[in-house]
Amino acid sequence: MLIANKARMYPNELQSFSAVKTIGCSRFAYNYYLDKWNTQYEASGKGLSYKECAADIVQLKKTLPWLREADSTALQSSLRALSDAFHHFFRKKSDHPVFHKKGVQDSYTSKNNNGSIRVIDKHHIQLPKLGIVYVRGLRQLEGKIISATVSHEPTGKWFVSLLYECEEDRPLPAVNSPVGLDLGLKDFVIFSDSTKISNPKYLKNLEARLAKEQKILSRRMEADIDHYIEKNGKRYPVFKRPLSECKNYQKQKRKVASIHEKIRNQRRDFEHKLSTEIIKNHDVICMEDLNVKGMVKNTKLAKNISDASWSEFVNMILYKAERYGRTVVFTNPFFPSSQTCSVCGCIDPQIKDLSIRNWICPNCGAEHDRDINAAINIRNEGLRLLTV
Repeated sequence: MLIANKARMYPNELQSFSAVKTIGCSRFAYNYYLDKWNTQYEASGKGLSYKECAADIVQLKKTLPWLREADSTALQSSLRALSDAFHHFFRKKSDHPVFHKKGVQDSYTSKNNNGSIRVIDKHHIQLPKLGIVYVRGLRQLEGKIISATVSHEPTGKWFVSLLYECEEDRPLPAVNSPVGLDLGLKDFVIFSDSTKISNPKYLKNLEARLAKEQKILSRRMEADIDHYIEKNGKRYPVFKRPLSECKNYQKQKRKVASIHEKIRNQRRDFEHKLSTEIIKNHDVICMEDLNVKGMVKNTKLAKNISDASWSEFVNMILYKAERYGRTVVFTNPFFPSSQTCSVCGCIDPQIKDLSIRNWICPNCGAEHDRDINAAINIRNEGLRLLTV
């Protein structure tokens, strides 16, 4: 099983320069071969393979010697990422690959070849081209290190994520306690045992502060615009000087990034703790297979759905269940969990109205809380699917 271990990294000035250089070279390799792939596909109807790109980049290094200054495995990883992006695109799992931009998800991945990546102690690791780097928050795991991903956040922080290959999982003892989970917006998750976990709404709590700082950032950008140019029917600003040289703009940009980082960290911490509790206390976890990508097209609920981050929460439950020997069952998204009486099985189509939070079954007279009833039905349907 593959397990990632992420830690804060504190490179010195020379190591930071080397890491930034490798990030730039990896981004260049990705964009260069994406453009080459698109050009060849338009001309012949056939693109490039990973092997063709990997063989060609050896010749490209002779033309562009500065590419040799980066870790070679990082360039190979960027080509592999491009190949995987096209693989998912042609199988309609993602959109067409786009060019990577500087400052957006700046990172690179180095492969571990002959011990080039190793943990020295709990505060030091060795990375290709960087040497020994000081880290904090590193958990030493038993297993072989596959790769290391170095990332540079917009706030200026550096992180390293080590990918381990562990030999076996760690199954938890059986507790004989199946549970149904109904994800919502007012309450983040509703359990089939009537427990409700309220939605913390971290974005909403910091939305006013975020809007204020973003407005200041926008004004500082406008202050450095010299004039606009027309291109393909669109207006593009021309700045008096590069924004990278505008110190006040960069300071404000880091302020905005720090708020986004705080929201992300709060949300991730909440979901990690909750998913761990669910895995510890339940053998079988039954959930509805939600189409989140389709649901966010609802403009009235898109922001709240994105803030809830259901997809990330479900992914946490999935990989933790795999590691600790739990079972996750997904019910059909069209299964009428809210409209079905959990006592007698009668279906009432009128309950489709989301404003109805409590209802009485017209057949047996049982009184239901909409969300708790849905969670019970999801649990029952999940257990039924397990026996099919």
